[in-house]
Amino acid sequence: MARVLTLAGAQTGPIQRADSRAHTLDRLIALLEQAARSGAQLVVFPELALTTFFPRWLLSDTERDAFFERAMPNPACQALFDRARELRVGFYLGFAELTPEGHRFNTAITVGPDGGVLGTYRKVHLPGSVEPRAGDRFHQLEKRYFEYGDLGFPAFRGPGEWHRAIMGMLVCNDRRWPEAWRCYALQGVELMLMGYNSAAYDPNGGSTENEAIRTFHSTLAAQANAYMNATWAVSVAKAGNEDGSGLIGGSVIVDPNGVVVAQAATLGDEVILAECDLDLCRQGKEKMFHFASHRRPEHYRRIVDQVGAEPPP
Repeated sequence: MARVLTLAGAQTGPIQRADSRAHTLDRLIALLEQAARSGAQLVVFPELALTTFFPRWLLSDTERDAFFERAMPNPACQALFDRARELRVGFYLGFAELTPEGHRFNTAITVGPDGGVLGTYRKVHLPGSVEPRAGDRFHQLEKRYFEYGDLGFPAFRGPGEWHRAIMGMLVCNDRRWPEAWRCYALQGVELMLMGYNSAAYDPNGGSTENEAIRTFHSTLAAQANAYMNATWAVSVAKAGNEDGSGLIGGSVIVDPNGVVVAQAATLGDEVILAECDLDLCRQGKEKMFHFASHRRPEHYRRIVDQVGAEPPP
């Protein structure tokens, strides 16, 4: 019997800083309901799906903390969890997490059709800087507002109605780092879930990147890594002009051959959908990327022992 799971990417348009939580939640629930009407069993929302992308600004501690969730779920987003459980639809959700111990992470969770949390992931590859660049209107201050994720790359299984799919999560910049994908692939991952908020300009300064090349790179990262790790991948954006700062779209669902099977066509709220046969992962996992037969980890020490590049003498 085919192990088919119907997946949806719920791309959102911009979430402005002035938008109320109730307004934002209504949009997310509307996308969830649209996906459910089309048969989706699992819906992927973007990174920081409940707020604007606040690391673009230099904020006071009080301003910063207003964007963080102290628990998940919480009263301000419980309606999303309740509606998803009523529909028997699971979801991936990105948000800013403030732990009881006072730690701050850029976090994602996957919630099952019963409303329970199946897995938690904290972003490992934080881009940008701690200090803002003088004279710039927008910044990339994730290193200032978040700690590096402390959970590693833990795969987990979905419920029986999702065919016990082996799943993994990444957040935004993580999708560009092949080490993260390979850690999941070594656990047999069949489905990678990712949300992102990627600038439509070079967020680190300069003019060498624009919306087109950054959208191309986003899609390329999903396609190449899905192929090299023989996994389905769902990569979902928050897009459009958010508080005067452009975000790319380009949300995609990619099959284990690296083929894009669904892609967003707008920079607004949009649902993309695909029926994903998890057994298509077997072609890559049992042949070209059969790790037990072909990997040579004795030659890979440099990957884990070294951080910066060291050219030969």
